This record gives sequence, C-alpha cells and structure tokens, in this order.
Amino acid sequence: MLIRIAVTALDKSPLLRRLLWRWWYQRLAKKFRQQSWTFMNYGYEPEPGAVALPLDVEHEPDRLCVQLYEQVLAGTELEGKDVVEVGSGRGGGASYLARTQSPRKYVGCDFSKSAVKLCRRSHEGVANLEFVNGDAEDLPFEDASCDVVINVESSHCYGDVDAFFSEVARVLRPAGHFAFADFRTEAEMKGVAAKLSGLAGFRVLESVDITSRVVAALRSDDARKRQLIEEIITPRFRHLFGEFAGLSGGRMFTSLQEREMVYHRFLLQKC
Repeated sequence: MLIRIAVTALDKSPLLRRLLWRWWYQRLAKKFRQQSWTFMNYGYEPEPGAVALPLDVEHEPDRLCVQLYEQVLAGTELEGKDVVEVGSGRGGGASYLARTQSPRKYVGCDFSKSAVKLCRRSHEGVANLEFVNGDAEDLPFEDASCDVVINVESSHCYGDVDAFFSEVARVLRPAGHFAFADFRTEAEMKGVAAKLSGLAGFRVLESVDITSRVVAALRSDDARKRQLIEEIITPRFRHLFGEFAGLSGGRMFTSLQEREMVYHRFLLQKC
C-alpha cells in the first residue's frame, strides 16, 4: 500500500519524483559500496535459440544486464567515438562498453555525487573512461561535443523528460546517435514515442517493444537477486529492495508481466 501511494505521488509531482530518486540513489551509493555490484538495470534475455553474446569470464555474471546494453545500442558503432552515458549509475555498463567497444572517450554522467565517487573508485583502471556529476536536464557538456548518447532505464526518474531530450539534441554532433530505453505505462510510452518521433533534427531508426524479453530476464535472474538481497539487506528493507529489483511476484514485475507497464528501446540519429 505504501509503495502504491508513493508511486501515485511521484506521478503527480515531477519535482518530488526528481528529489526522491536523487535521495534514493545517493543512499544506495553511500550505503552499499560493494564494487562487485555495478549494474542496476532489469536485463534482457534473447529469444530462445538466439546466438549467445560472446562474453569474457569477468562479464559473465552480469550477462543479462550487459545484453540489455547491447540490445539498446543495436549495433551502433562506438569505436573511436566520444560517448556520453546519462544516468550511468554504478558504472557497470559504462565500464563494459569502454573496455569492449573501444570508444575514444566514454563519460558516465549521473546526478548522484555518491554514485560518481563510487564509480571512480570501482572503475579507475579503465583509461578511456571517466565519471562526472551532472543533471540530465542540464547536461555539463558543450554543444555538439559527443557522437553517441546512451540512456538506459534512467529517464523515469527525471522531472522533465522534454528538457532531457532537448539536452541530448544540443550535445550530439550531426549524424550522432541517441540510444534510449526505459519503462512506462502503455499510455505514457506512446507519449514518449511521439516526443521522440517529433524531436527536431532527428530520425527514428528503431523503436522496439522489448517488454517480454525484460520480463524473461527478471525471471531468470530472480534467484540470484533474492540471494544478494538476503545477504546484504536487513530484513526491514528487503521488501522495498525486492520491488526496486523487480523480483517475481512484486508490483513492478507483475506490472511488466501483465503489460500494465511496457519496456521499449529506441535508436535515433541526428540529421
């Protein structure tokens, strides 16, 4: 009941949504400093029979989360490019892509100062990777300064997603790519899709509903997540963390499973 009330309040107040998510991610980064926990997305499981993504042993434990990044990029070339990830969280995706895709420079940007500090410590050995503090609605980058902007499962935290899309348009160079993925209610996702289709100076290359494959990933990763939560979270907060992690049977998992919420990815290119 408390979670339902909180969600309703967040929907009605963009300012409250921004402040509460900012507090939550600051809290996570300060309280839980395990360097082995670097991904927070829901993951992606390919259709049965699909060719498995080749991964090094070190990335195998995070396969589902890595596959979501690969899916969102949809083959976008990063080699030699200047890449910005907005909402880089604990830095797992940024570190993986910086090491495996050979961008010239990869910058993870997050509004949580604690998360940025944690990322700098956890991923300090990656030469072409850096992390900066910044607001998605007022990005700390020059006009036309990057080739690719990545945003994975982060925009639902923003108070003004239109401002974020405008900032993406400002910082991308001509022919640059915007790789974006997140969840919304079906009606809200239609609104997001319309905003992206109408974004001046861009064309939509791909728009794909991946809800079923995200649900499959959540189901496959459920036992591991439950074990981690039991190991590191006190009993009082395990239910809350279970909802945050999308555990089977929880409100978020059920909403995606029953398509009350949908998860889409989009790939756009600046003309």
